[in-house]
Amino acid sequence: MIFKQLLEENNLFFEDKFYEDCDVFIKLLQQWGMVHNLSGRLTRSDIEENILDSLFPLNFIEKYESFADIGTGAGYPGLILAMALRDMKSYLIEPRIKRVSFLNFVKASLKLDNLTVICSRVEQVKNLQVDLITSRAVTNTSLLLDITKNIKKENSSYLFYKGSMLESEIEIAKINDYKIVNRKDRNYLYIKGK
Repeated sequence: MIFKQLLEENNLFFEDKFYEDCDVFIKLLQQWGMVHNLSGRLTRSDIEENILDSLFPLNFIEKYESFADIGTGAGYPGLILAMALRDMKSYLIEPRIKRVSFLNFVKASLKLDNLTVICSRVEQVKNLQVDLITSRAVTNTSLLLDITKNIKKENSSYLFYKGSMLESEIEIAKINDYKIVNRKDRNYLYIKGK
């Protein structure tokens, strides 16, 4: 299995069940994606690359009991992390109903009991506080830190999947204690909670 090899070359090791779940996810995303325009790139290799992109930070982040992914869209990175980390309480916060329907359908199909999908903008979410806040391609770092205040604990960490504008975003957000890990065109910004 080439996909398994790809993940293992990146130090990501999972049981067979995870790969079975990925197959289901890929098929569902391809079916739904054509109809509902969930993701621009729907070839198997594009989806596998997005899965790897979602999982790569597991190489360097700590273990957490809970996380919330902001603007999950077609499932990256939050749904993929929830599939890989079934013992972690996972929350996907997505305001668009079509995408929420898709995420809930995958949740039911894969029996992801650790997962809650919330149809809302993150600023309006109440009664939720998580250890890790993730986001990919939603908005700039400074705004992300601001709009997620209501779901953070005192010592929550952040993991943002960023592109090339990261350096200026960090300056604007006035972040001091952080780590940047690069892979291909991706910059992973990891801000560890105190």
